[in-house]
Amino acid sequence: MEEKIFFDEKEEISIDRPELYRVYLLNDDYTTMDFVVYVLMTIFDKSKVEATAIMLHVHKHGKGLAGIYPKEIAETKVYQVESLARAKGFPLKCSIERNDQ
Repeated sequence: MEEKIFFDEKEEISIDRPELYRVYLLNDDYTTMDFVVYVLMTIFDKSKVEATAIMLHVHKHGKGLAGIYPKEIAETKVYQVESLARAKGFPLKCSIERNDQ
């Protein structure tokens, strides 16, 4: 995906947009629903209503989309979630998938 911006008739600058990745939270039998909502609100900046809806989707379907980010940010989000979960004694996991849309 390349966007061209023209500053004048002589100069053309191309800006490459970074590839985006989907970050999913994965369901497990031990992480509490309240903690998942907390993670979504603090790490993914979701409202309580949106975080609760995502948490319920994760619970019912096995995984839920937490956000779409450039690769480095997606990897950082996964690290933040899993580090916070381990610190609180939960096995919560994330995965990332390339966003092909």
